[in-house]
Amino acid sequence: MRTPSYRHFMPFAAITSAALLLTACGSGDSGGSETPGAAAKNVEVPTTDVVSGVRKDDAAAKLLPAGTTSLTVAVSVGGTPPGTTYLGDGKTLTGQDVDFTQAVARALGIKLKVEQASFEAILPALDSGKYDFGASNFGVTDERRKAIDFVTYINDGQGFATRKDSKLSKVTDLKQLCGLNVATSAGTTFEATLEQNKHVCTDAGKKAYQVQTYAEPSAIWSSLQQGRSDIVMSTINGLRYAVVHQQGLKFLNEYHRLDVGFAFKKGTKLAPAFQAAVNKLLSDGTYAKILEKWGTTGSAIQKSRISPPELKD
Repeated sequence: MRTPSYRHFMPFAAITSAALLLTACGSGDSGGSETPGAAAKNVEVPTTDVVSGVRKDDAAAKLLPAGTTSLTVAVSVGGTPPGTTYLGDGKTLTGQDVDFTQAVARALGIKLKVEQASFEAILPALDSGKYDFGASNFGVTDERRKAIDFVTYINDGQGFATRKDSKLSKVTDLKQLCGLNVATSAGTTFEATLEQNKHVCTDAGKKAYQVQTYAEPSAIWSSLQQGRSDIVMSTINGLRYAVVHQQGLKFLNEYHRLDVGFAFKKGTKLAPAFQAAVNKLLSDGTYAKILEKWGTTGSAIQKSRISPPELKD
């Protein structure tokens, strides 16, 4: 945790130059050569300002550890909305997680330092203190709760999508994927779910599905569109957004809902303050504005919780 003497909030737009310098070692595209802003150029990105009106909430700010004026947040960049991406200028970060992080920082009256990292690298780095928290649509699972603390702010989860010409339909059992190539993001709950359940195919005497992992969503969609993959497993909100804004895709179904939260080192003292800040956004209308901006109103929560048990179907 870092506590410099200045207290002014610095928006994401003003600090992305540091993130850009980390692109090569952070979240490189394992399936192509796209630049950080490339995904945003092909997908409509909403630009409504839903954050600047947030004012400091003294009650929430008092819950911060004494002397806290600045925090370092790690984000995974390079995807498509509502995930974190760049606006057309290739410099300004945007996305649902960005809006929530900015809004919470304003409510707490703290400054943010943003660092870019690959999704799979963020959670392990929290324990070392490299980052104070992570904000990249981290699903709250019982396994993760053993090592990470979470403060929830939306409800998202796992789903499937494919090409419009595919004969695939609603996936209710992973045995329906046997013999197929399944594309997903590296280091995610999707990869873990798929790898842990590969046996369902061989147990049934069928050919196992193949899990294809990519560091960037743009590479996942390229793999699907070019026929190297048969189906994509990703976030419900991300899939729905992609289907609306990209041609030739169809959303299949929700598979497993998960709470999503800011991620912290286990035992963090920051959690109560962040929880109070999220609940303030819920009560003052900012929360609803953020979800409406990103078309994710179906992911609303009633109140923020600290490391709740994993949702069960």
